[in-house]
Amino acid sequence: MNTPRIMVFRPTWEEFQDFPAYIDYMESKGAHKAGLVKVVPPPEWVPRKQGYDIKDINVNIRTPISQVVSGRQGLYQQLNIQKRSMTVQEFYEKTQEERHATPKHFDYADIEKKFWKNITYVAPIYGADVPGSLTDPDVKVWNINCLGTILDYVNADYNISIAGVNTAYLYFGMWKTTFAWHTEDMDLYSINYLHFGAPKTWYAIPPEHGRKLEKLAERLFPATYQECKAFMRHKMTLISTQVLKSYGIPFNKITQEPGEIMITFPYGYHAGFNHGFNCAESTNFATERWIEYGKRASVCNCRPDMVKISMETFVRRFQPEVYELWLRGEEYGYHPEDPNTLCPAPKPMLPKNFKSRCTDVSVPQKRGCAPLKMEKKKIAKKTSEKAKDRLKSVWSKLEGRECGVATDLLIDGPVKSSAKLTDRFHTRTIDLINDNAV
Repeated sequence: MNTPRIMVFRPTWEEFQDFPAYIDYMESKGAHKAGLVKVVPPPEWVPRKQGYDIKDINVNIRTPISQVVSGRQGLYQQLNIQKRSMTVQEFYEKTQEERHATPKHFDYADIEKKFWKNITYVAPIYGADVPGSLTDPDVKVWNINCLGTILDYVNADYNISIAGVNTAYLYFGMWKTTFAWHTEDMDLYSINYLHFGAPKTWYAIPPEHGRKLEKLAERLFPATYQECKAFMRHKMTLISTQVLKSYGIPFNKITQEPGEIMITFPYGYHAGFNHGFNCAESTNFATERWIEYGKRASVCNCRPDMVKISMETFVRRFQPEVYELWLRGEEYGYHPEDPNTLCPAPKPMLPKNFKSRCTDVSVPQKRGCAPLKMEKKKIAKKTSEKAKDRLKSVWSKLEGRECGVATDLLIDGPVKSSAKLTDRFHTRTIDLINDNAV
């Protein structure tokens, strides 16, 4: 079996000017078949002119996470525990402590062995999902915070800004911080630029073999699969390359150096880890080729913080010939990576203001981009004494209430707004009032 290899592109300054056009060019060369590609930018491209002195990076890591990994023999589950906020300087100092420092190693193969050997020891802290950008605003080409792709229609049509999806996120890593096996939200493209610091190792599975990985994960983690059919969306499942080899799952690996860009393609499963202290900037984007993936992307309904985007604007603009069928749930077709199974596209998730466009369809909306199943629930008025009594009853059962900590507390009904919902990593809150160790 021939596994598509990860390609490396080195565009000239002229070729670098048009981001969507260069994505199309790389795909014309078959780069998407590996699920991941590396782009080495031309020397003329300088995303941050002032450089990367830690003291000049005025960013607050609001919710760093401690990554606790459990398991054995190449099969692991990752739990992300939220820690107290810290500055970039404080985070850097933490990475220099002996327990978090990068171990001595000969080469990338050696450090990879050390990663898998020590994955369950000494939980590292990851400064993940930090809203913001280190790219200068006047950078006009390949500016991660404003790429100018069709994903911008989500904001233009629905006035929806989803942090880390159509805006940039920063990631401050240390030795052994990892990202578990996953595809992007809604199976979108992603772009990741490593601004500075230690390298990052990536693993990627060709999209045509994505179903094989999902079926293997279902077999290896049956209890988790019973809880949620789309549990890979939780970004908590780690499977070593040795296990993948033993089950015949094709994969590639590559190391990203500072100043290099990695791009993942629709339905491209990927995972990886950081070699030491570094900073990356990332976001999602879309092309017309993605639309069919987005329409048929798996959806996790067991957690409130999962990103869901209405495909209405994309189908209406780019697939008008199937628009009415799609609205009725009668548009049959194939998943791009599963050409043997004919099935209807999943029931559409419609935008909040869709009623004004089509009077015969109306779906309650969460976050302005995804439906919320109400199932005969009645939303109590804010002034209702019954609602207050119910809230008091829930509060009395929560651990840590004496310290003013409430975890996963949601009242029935749509969530109006919450910064928590933008987090790309699943976390739980713990009381740190008397916890000095991070």
